[in-house]
Amino acid sequence: MKKILVTGGAGFIGSALCRYIVDQTQDTVLNLDKLTYAGNLQSLNSIASSDRYQFVQADICDAQAVTKALTEFQPDVVMHLAAESHVDRSIDGPAAFIQTNIVGTYTLLECCRAYWQQLDADKKQAFRFHHISTDEVYGDLHGTEDLFTETTPYEPSSPYSASKASSDHLVRAWHRTYGFPVLVTNCSNNYGPYHFPEKLIPLMILNALAGKPLPVYGKGEQIRDWLYVEDHARALYTVVTQGAVGQTYNIGGHNEKKNIDVVRSICALLEELVPEKPAGLKQYSDLITYVTDRPGHDFRYAIDASKIERELGWTPQESFESGLRKTVEWFVLHRDSWLARN
Repeated sequence: MKKILVTGGAGFIGSALCRYIVDQTQDTVLNLDKLTYAGNLQSLNSIASSDRYQFVQADICDAQAVTKALTEFQPDVVMHLAAESHVDRSIDGPAAFIQTNIVGTYTLLECCRAYWQQLDADKKQAFRFHHISTDEVYGDLHGTEDLFTETTPYEPSSPYSASKASSDHLVRAWHRTYGFPVLVTNCSNNYGPYHFPEKLIPLMILNALAGKPLPVYGKGEQIRDWLYVEDHARALYTVVTQGAVGQTYNIGGHNEKKNIDVVRSICALLEELVPEKPAGLKQYSDLITYVTDRPGHDFRYAIDASKIERELGWTPQESFESGLRKTVEWFVLHRDSWLARN
């Protein structure tokens, strides 16, 4: 049984990870989260009463608070997910991304390194710092067959992806310079229940249910690889418990889809699940609205996840079709509370 400190555990991916650890393992979790606009403690209701789950509201930029959490909880593992993560927000206001994703990661690294250095020999040998990142650090792919591998050069396009690339470099530097035992993962686009409705899939579901326009950038030809969030949580736990120190693992869903095709698939599912539409609407796809493309918009992301499959035996369990159906069904079931957040 391990003690795992998760930063950003009230976020979309972090909450899925916390639920997975409590539900599927014997480990204990401390969720350290600042509770920004995207943090949602309701996503943790199912485990909130567990004696293997704790929550502390704190900012990773607050060294005193982080040190206190480390000292009191005495983790064997730190899994770092706390981050600002929305590209459009990073374009409108990059300062928060620099502060949280770069300064916050530096602060967390230094606090964790100090904690690690005072551990006894066995605990020091077993300790792991797992940094969870994104495939957006690689930039975009221009060919139709190219894939991001763990050695693809970094070429970030947005303030968000540049800040995540910076944090990746810091983590690897702390490993090389100080011998700090790190693991890094870079994942493709996640989707699933509890997703904050600024992101493509939940935004389209909730807008459609409300009879609002479905804004699609450009012609919607951008391609993304989609990863169901519960598959990702399982992959993260696999990496932190079985992965080799200093290694990077790409995590993908093997589901490349054009944005416009994702939106059309959502509309088709809603036609089946919620045939009674807002007044005057004939079909959900009538709400699709093409808008001016975002600045520096990457065209295609696609992950080569063969390393994690080959070395650690992980593969996604959900197809895009099965995962999307589960996601749409969940938002339909919980639409009243989530429409209020949209």
